[in-house]
Amino acid sequence: MNTTFTIATQGPGLYDFTRDVAAWVHGTGVLTLMVQHTSASLVIQENADPEVQTDLAAFFHRLVPPTTDPSMAYLTHTYEGPDDMPAHIKAALLPTSLQIPVVAGRMQLGTWQGIYLFEHRTRPHTRRVAGMMLAQT
Repeated sequence: MNTTFTIATQGPGLYDFTRDVAAWVHGTGVLTLMVQHTSASLVIQENADPEVQTDLAAFFHRLVPPTTDPSMAYLTHTYEGPDDMPAHIKAALLPTSLQIPVVAGRMQLGTWQGIYLFEHRTRPHTRRVAGMMLAQT
């Protein structure tokens, strides 16, 4: 069984879509999720304290700043904006797909874990995440 999750973003940061996925999964098997973009990532992260998401976004912004930062002057792919190539670098560093076990219709996430789309671009986007559930036979 396949589906596509659509996540509207409003700039850099982590967007929780755990509930959407939880409402879709069924049975027992393995769920695979893959973001269909080269400038966003998927992560499983803490969902209890929003400061975790804020700090992660700040860390990756500091690790890979926009091309307007003098430390990024060596980058040549700049015609799509100062955030584009850094977004590709972040997506190369972070996962773009996840696999999650599902038992009796429930994802086997830990107590404080949620599924996030990590948006790396500054302007709003509509992101697509392909989902596939492989049922245990």
